[in-house]
Amino acid sequence: MTDPITDLDRRYSESGAAPVDWWWARQVVSDAELYWLTTVRPDRRPHVTPLIGVWLDEALHFCTGPDERKARNLDVNPAVAVTTGTNAYAEGYDIVLEGEAVPVLDVSTLVRLADGYVAKYGPQWRFEVIEGGFRGGGGPARVYRVAPVTAFGFGKGPFTQTRWRFTASRSGLSAEHLAGN
Repeated sequence: MTDPITDLDRRYSESGAAPVDWWWARQVVSDAELYWLTTVRPDRRPHVTPLIGVWLDEALHFCTGPDERKARNLDVNPAVAVTTGTNAYAEGYDIVLEGEAVPVLDVSTLVRLADGYVAKYGPQWRFEVIEGGFRGGGGPARVYRVAPVTAFGFGKGPFTQTRWRFTASRSGLSAEHLAGN
């Protein structure tokens, strides 16, 4: 993997601040227990919901039932923002990932993700791999992959704002799509 283009926005960063390395921010995302997923409803209103997820192969993965609001939103518009961090004002680090939620259908990847859920969240999050996704206690679930196209990091003590921009080959999106970001 090539490193993303990294920029520090000095307008929102304290004097002497430096941009945060992606490898460190990626670890913050990987280690997080809870994420907030923002999707767009068909009428263009936002929908935000907390969920759990697993970082694998340079992307965040999550699952949801096919009839849940977020799945229905993704059927119409795959654009998402995923956030994680702390709710403290002057400490911690918040991260926003922007990209597209792409269905995961590859069985070997689904098996690795199912194992990842158990390793991260415990045996109560054991999924059976089925055609098209997972089956768990709540029934079938679609699995999605979000490879960041752009990510933002917000340090709080000292205050910093870092932006990471990823290449088309890294995110799986076209160069034309990325040019709009």
